Amino acid sequence: MEGEGEGEGEGGGAVAVGAVVGEQYCSEEERELTVRKTSLFFPGDGFAAYDPQTGEMVFRVDTYGRGPALADQLVLMDTPGASILTFRRKWPSLHQRWEGFLGERSEGQEPLFTVRRSSIFGGDRGDVAVEVHGVGGTYRIEGSFAQRCCRVLHEGRGGGGERGGVEVVVAEIKRKVDACAHVVLGRDVFRLCLRPRFDAAFAMGLVLVLDQICRDDEEDDISPADRDDIQGADSHADGDAHHS
Repeated sequence: MEGEGEGEGEGGGAVAVGAVVGEQYCSEEERELTVRKTSLFFPGDGFAAYDPQTGEMVFRVDTYGRGPALADQLVLMDTPGASILTFRRKWPSLHQRWEGFLGERSEGQEPLFTVRRSSIFGGDRGDVAVEVHGVGGTYRIEGSFAQRCCRVLHEGRGGGGERGGVEVVVAEIKRKVDACAHVVLGRDVFRLCLRPRFDAAFAMGLVLVLDQICRDDEEDDISPADRDDIQGADSHADGDAHHS
């Protein structure tokens, strides 16, 4: 793959890591983004990613409401609002499968990569598998996104080109600590730590899907009565918005 770099795998071997979305999102040095959950209308439904050194926004995700149709498609944008990646939930799927498309998805376009749970059983620490089509890259996400403590591992290939064996950590999601107060911040603000040559746009896209999978798990834990109350509150909010 053009523009690949190498990292040290957990098994001691070298693993090639390169661009998935584009070379412009890869850095030769380690990089960190501060990610904040935000939204224009519904708190917690969107994202903004910043460079902590400059304070400049790098990526954003805007949401304009709730509901099944809106929840089944996500768009990762750059600062001006151009689409970088579009994500679509694949139905039916017991593995909570999502497909990622380059740019603004068009009819008949093939997905760039697929993200899914490794097991149909959810849970806070269930592994997530990522397959990049075409180049054949495979990734595994382990840990707890809900607790903002997980990492992305790239699966390398053996000498004969076969998969398996060697993995290298290419990104980590960690809790954010206030540098002045030395206090761990809430889960709405966290760090996305990237190894050299790992695609930042691809990493941010994985954050969006992990957030949706985590949200699905939380909704599975809500009782039917509580779910009716939440849906009723959303309906009243929509009605008030129409009357205003």
